[in-house]
Amino acid sequence: QVQLVESGGGLVQAGGSLRLSCAASGRTFSIHTLAWFRQAPGKEREFVAAIWTGSMTYYTDSVKGRFTISRDNAKNTVYLQMNSLKPEDTAVYYCAANQGAAKYDYWGQGTQVTVSS
Repeated sequence: QVQLVESGGGLVQAGGSLRLSCAASGRTFSIHTLAWFRQAPGKEREFVAAIWTGSMTYYTDSVKGRFTISRDNAKNTVYLQMNSLKPEDTAVYYCAANQGAAKYDYWGQGTQVTVSS
């Protein structure tokens, strides 16, 4: 089993920045991909960014150039640096991990990000 705990959410004005962290514990050696998803009120959960074991990254179009995902394997932690935040980025952000398959097996509890206009 893998446990994921997010932190770093909060309230920020439009144009501001936040950095989310997600600490993994348990069978961390089995983790292949770490990702961030988000869910806004009344909307389905959507993919935000992912980082593979070899540090290759992928982003959804709406955050490209503004968000950066990174991982510190020594600390078993993945980060999401969010710059130039917009009100439409307001959501609960979830960290997720998989073991190499497309399906994400492990999820954190979520952290709220609120961007005021």
